[in-house]
Amino acid sequence: MSVPSPTPGAMIVLDHVTQWFDAPAGRTMALHDVSLRIAPGEFVSLIGPSGSGKSTLLRIIGDLLPPTGGQVQVNGKSPREARRARDYGIVFQSPVLYDWRTVRRNVELPLEVMGYPRKEWTPRAERMLDLVGLQQFRAHYPWQLSGGMQQRVAIARALAFSPPILLMDEPFGALDELTRERMNQELLGIWAQTRNTVVFVTHSIAEAVFLSSRVAVLTPRPGRIEEIVAIDLPYPRTATTRKDPRFFDLVTRVRSALREA
Repeated sequence: MSVPSPTPGAMIVLDHVTQWFDAPAGRTMALHDVSLRIAPGEFVSLIGPSGSGKSTLLRIIGDLLPPTGGQVQVNGKSPREARRARDYGIVFQSPVLYDWRTVRRNVELPLEVMGYPRKEWTPRAERMLDLVGLQQFRAHYPWQLSGGMQQRVAIARALAFSPPILLMDEPFGALDELTRERMNQELLGIWAQTRNTVVFVTHSIAEAVFLSSRVAVLTPRPGRIEEIVAIDLPYPRTATTRKDPRFFDLVTRVRSALREA
């Protein structure tokens, strides 16, 4: 895989990315000719039917999977170099917390693994817990928290080492609808303070529209970008945003793009 020259004004660049998997039954094409540019501080959602390659694309950006073809640039580097430079944190659908570590100790984990000075662990973890509104639960254990609170811990952990990029793979997919909407609101509050570049995978059209500055609609396998929908709703977004006629217009547009795909 080659890396394009740094693109001015782009945090993430995907140029004609292709991904296939070989198996005894034959070759499966997961992604075909995907090109996308994401600017610093953007919140971009990837949406598409199951099997369209959304999570595969996220894994390629995060250096969890090398692409079969095409070029990838992350913060002016290859994905491998970006990972080594600690340019991104990742949040998955499951919080993947350690039950025997307190909330604060879970947030400290990447700092410990990355070799940060011990004196920095607690102050950094405390700042992140304050950011996600969980300071009073720092001495609790994950099994004592609700699902939404556990995901907030996972977000705090991903941000503990101040990465410029946050990759999120359906982080709220397992939550009930009301908790999910509340977590959407809280995530935007966190993003407003950190201004990370966020790439967010979701199956929910309403969630994608509410959160994003742009929504990339993928086709069924092999995944291609059918359309990129600019979300022109003003920030900050609140519960009233979901009642705005423009919000419904954009939801309809994304849904139409999915149907066309």
